[in-house]
Amino acid sequence: MTWVGAVARLRARREPGVLVTVATVRGHAPRDAGAKLVVGRTETWGSIGGGNVEAVAIDRAREMIAASEPKPELMDFALNDKVTSRHGVQCCGGTVSVLLEPLPVVRAVAIFGVGHVGLELARILARQDLDLHLIDSRSDVLAGERLAVLADAAAQVHVHHTPLLPEEVLAKLPRGTHVLIMTHDHAEDAALCDAALRTPHLGSVGLIGSAAKWARFRKMLAGEGGHDEAAIARIKTPIGLAGITGKEPATIAVSVAADLLRAFEAEETDPV
Repeated sequence: MTWVGAVARLRARREPGVLVTVATVRGHAPRDAGAKLVVGRTETWGSIGGGNVEAVAIDRAREMIAASEPKPELMDFALNDKVTSRHGVQCCGGTVSVLLEPLPVVRAVAIFGVGHVGLELARILARQDLDLHLIDSRSDVLAGERLAVLADAAAQVHVHHTPLLPEEVLAKLPRGTHVLIMTHDHAEDAALCDAALRTPHLGSVGLIGSAAKWARFRKMLAGEGGHDEAAIARIKTPIGLAGITGKEPATIAVSVAADLLRAFEAEETDPV
């Protein structure tokens, strides 16, 4: 498997990893600059030449995978018999520098409802490196020609057409997925809020709508839904930045996206 394929596999599995690259070579070395190795928790793909250099790089990569906030690192190796080596001697005679780049698990966002606001929001979030799930019960809003505006997305876009029970998608979303509920149907929104509170592996849950809508939902969630106040407090509404009051779909989308990205940064500085 190529290193590109290995990186894609880790991303699809939602597993962290490290991309190891021979950055520079002086003199003789097992591999030339540009050789790559991908390190996962239990597997590796590719090679930077074997021996002590590769073994030490794998050890350090796995330490980085276990760290909370790993940063890229550059490691230098002298390939001669005068250097104490953890995994044996390499006497090629040259020097090698190796770059280790963390491959974190990307965030996931699910937009339930890809109407006017949902599509504008998808266009913005698609520019981010994340897994973007688009869910709607209407096939026409998920038509290929309508979603063609996302063709050059940096995000990995996953489209889910759910004609009957959109809430069933919640259980299949990756752990920690941030959920945004903005469907065309208030009954569908209510069902999604109830189901989201019963799905503990999700990240934040946001609901679009007015104070009157939320008052009705709170009563339903506490009454027939049987949720306590602490559970109901998981749902954030309204969503978006308070200072942005425009009602145009693109304006609302910018506000919601900015609020979500701010929450992402808060997670990085104060992880739960």
